[in-house]
Amino acid sequence: MSDATEADRQWLGSAIELSRLSPPTQTNYAVGAIIVDHEGAALATGFTGEIGPRDHAEEVALAKLADRQGLNLAEATIYSSLEPCTARKSRPGTCTDLILAAGIKRVVIALREPLLFVDCHGVETLRERGIDVIEISDLGRQVREINAHVLDHGYADGIRQA
Repeated sequence: MSDATEADRQWLGSAIELSRLSPPTQTNYAVGAIIVDHEGAALATGFTGEIGPRDHAEEVALAKLADRQGLNLAEATIYSSLEPCTARKSRPGTCTDLILAAGIKRVVIALREPLLFVDCHGVETLRERGIDVIEISDLGRQVREINAHVLDHGYADGIRQA
């Protein structure tokens, strides 16, 4: 596992800011995701609810790259303000599965998913599959603040710490 770089902090900060575009609902976290290539160029972005109300940020970003022939994401990094999901109530496919299928080998997050909607094990699952997962937990406070519309309804005690 590698350490976070200053570029990781900047990209993750951008993903957190992107999450502010998510329409606030009581059934979704506001999440932002950015896929960055090995040279430091953004390939795609996504945020919760950007295309449809059930869409997750990572799912949206990856979908934007679906028709780019020959794109190799093995050296790319996905920055997500919240841990990629391993269970969903709205769909059978998870963001962790999509990341693995895309071949991305590096994931950077700010906050593990709170124990509110589902029991998520994205970090563990990705690491078990050989993915380099970096947690920059001091940025998690911003993610919690952005998601106050969900977390302030008596669920804050269920947050797992990074």
